[in-house]
Amino acid sequence: MEFLFDLPWMMAAPTLIGAMCLLAIAGLWWFRRHLLPRLVFEDVDSYFSSAMIPSIMVFYGLVMALISVHVWEGNLAAQSITSREATSIAALYRDVSGYPEPARDQLHQAIRDYVNYVIHESWPLQRKGKVPSGGVELVDRIQEILMGFEPATEGQKVLTAETLRAYNVMVEARRLRLDAVDTHLPGVMWCVILFGAVISFLTSYCFPVTDPRVHFTLVTLLAAFVGIILFLIVELDRPFRGDLAITPRSYQLVYDHLMKP
Repeated sequence: MEFLFDLPWMMAAPTLIGAMCLLAIAGLWWFRRHLLPRLVFEDVDSYFSSAMIPSIMVFYGLVMALISVHVWEGNLAAQSITSREATSIAALYRDVSGYPEPARDQLHQAIRDYVNYVIHESWPLQRKGKVPSGGVELVDRIQEILMGFEPATEGQKVLTAETLRAYNVMVEARRLRLDAVDTHLPGVMWCVILFGAVISFLTSYCFPVTDPRVHFTLVTLLAAFVGIILFLIVELDRPFRGDLAITPRSYQLVYDHLMKP
């Protein structure tokens, strides 16, 4: 299913919804042709089926709702991490503006280089699901300059401590962002989603609907709804992939407002 995460949403939505509808329709056609004529439904059987099918649908709906909330919260957490890193970079850039020369220009240039790397090199790799590793040297360069500066006054000591704090926040947020690149639902949860959909379709077949057109219409609507929820989960499962992926807008704003010559 990896290719689904890279499809534009205008293609991913019809693909998932269409696949669910085709699966449901094909299963219903086979069921009505080969199994349904052999089944005998009495009044008690109809009551039992009427009770069982909503129970299965409710449990499956709860599972899908919980999974949807989980991936949405993960997506929001990744957005918060990127915003935190961009904010810490802005704070660090402003803090080093109080450093004397040549440390100030060196730090400004090192921070600009890092932001440029994040926007133009790191983000395209994240969009492909790859964890970038090229920013380590740039971060080490910033740390090297910071650690090499010797404050001469009490004010510079306070400024140095605040700058190091902002730098540590940036490093922590960077690490969390890289970890979030590989965040996704485990395979067992995808099995629950897909097998749950199949079970839901099977239970919807077990009604002796006289008019097959009504039966096919209702099952198709059920499959389309399952496909919509599945599309939502796919689009939100990988925070940095797909059309709804997190963009480097926060970093670009920091660069344009503070660092752009």
